[in-house]
Amino acid sequence: MNTTPVRGNTQDAYFPRSVAAEMPTIVSGRDEVLVDDQGRELIDVCAGPFLAALGQGNERVLSAMVEQGRRLSYVYSRMSRHDANARLSGRLAALAGPGLDRVHLTSGGSEANEMAIKMLRMRAMSRGEHDRTRVITLMPAYHGATVHTLGLNGDVSVTSTWGGMTVESERIPAPLTFRSPGPEVAADASIDALHSLLARLGHERVLAILVEPIGGQSSGVNVPHPSFARRLRKVCDDTGIALVFDEIVTAFRTGAPLAAHHDREAMPDVVTLAKGLGAGYAPLGAVVTSTELADELADGPGFVVSHSYDASPIACAAGEAVLAEIEERHLVERAIDLGSHLRAGLEALQARHPIIGDVRGRGLLQAIELVADPATAAKFAADHDPARQIARVARDHGLLLYSRRQNGGRFGDWLLFSPPLIVDHEVISTIVERMDTVFGLVEPRLLGATLG
Repeated sequence: MNTTPVRGNTQDAYFPRSVAAEMPTIVSGRDEVLVDDQGRELIDVCAGPFLAALGQGNERVLSAMVEQGRRLSYVYSRMSRHDANARLSGRLAALAGPGLDRVHLTSGGSEANEMAIKMLRMRAMSRGEHDRTRVITLMPAYHGATVHTLGLNGDVSVTSTWGGMTVESERIPAPLTFRSPGPEVAADASIDALHSLLARLGHERVLAILVEPIGGQSSGVNVPHPSFARRLRKVCDDTGIALVFDEIVTAFRTGAPLAAHHDREAMPDVVTLAKGLGAGYAPLGAVVTSTELADELADGPGFVVSHSYDASPIACAAGEAVLAEIEERHLVERAIDLGSHLRAGLEALQARHPIIGDVRGRGLLQAIELVADPATAAKFAADHDPARQIARVARDHGLLLYSRRQNGGRFGDWLLFSPPLIVDHEVISTIVERMDTVFGLVEPRLLGATLG
């Protein structure tokens, strides 16, 4: 496989040379398969990551974009409305369900999270709640890469680089289930920390609690105990704090349109989406709220904050076609069956390979956590980055795999499995079989490299 970095006018010109040197040059793709410049095929195990929900080359989406572009390519959302905006927003609101029936479209996930916070701040100001400026997030967490959302992330590397430039969120420990006495105990500890934080800050100063209902890259797809979301909901109901679910990764992947739908007793006030909504065909994100929140803003100061590509007609056409494909091909429902197959395969790998300490996730959003010592579940030393080493070997076996370590390995090392929603059982089996080979090659030299 060609790993010579392309220098000059490609994004990796700015990457660390060690990272750029490992990147294949992709020249074409179809469905879940990418083809490099040497003609070798790679299964996109992570959907790019988490984004290419329909894989490559979906004719319905591409045709919708071309037709929309010929009819109306662009209008500025603060000056004009258009039908593609209304159609996409209506379809998305119908999927989100009662209480989440108004949609503000953005051009990505970071923007969606920023817009959600800006909306809630505007509402607080209109209510005279001027002290509500603080946002509570989890440690670890990931909510975006703009200067504002960097401050919402639970990652110490952000502070070390951009400290002083960001507005840092208040943070409580994420309810990480692996290495805890139990999922409910982990949830209890997080909620106890939240109560302590609110007692110190004063709940009247807190604007929102922003969480991923199921973790993404920051926690290796941590799945909290159901009591966690329910108790967050109660805290917010008791204090007037808004509950925001970041579903930029989870939407459409976990066996329900939103991960929030798995527990109707813990529905959020606001949901943010991106990634799978545009499915890689167009930059697209969304903030989904209640009619009441939209009306309160519209009847008061209004909310006219926007970016140039918000609700772009071509992006809206892409999003509408993506949702049509997801609904008509029953891809959300298929994620349950395919996710069960993937989970069983990963658990079979765990039984054969001691380096796999945990398998977790829901639907077609799964992860493996790596351990240096199976007996103690010890993490790897900071200078090892085992997940990246495994991903490198996986590329040689036809798998494009997403490896992550957050906070320099403080919370663990993960391999993420989030293939396009259009994969079938044969593709899942192929991924598992190839990973078995990869672990057999890499595991012997990695085991024993415990955290120093």
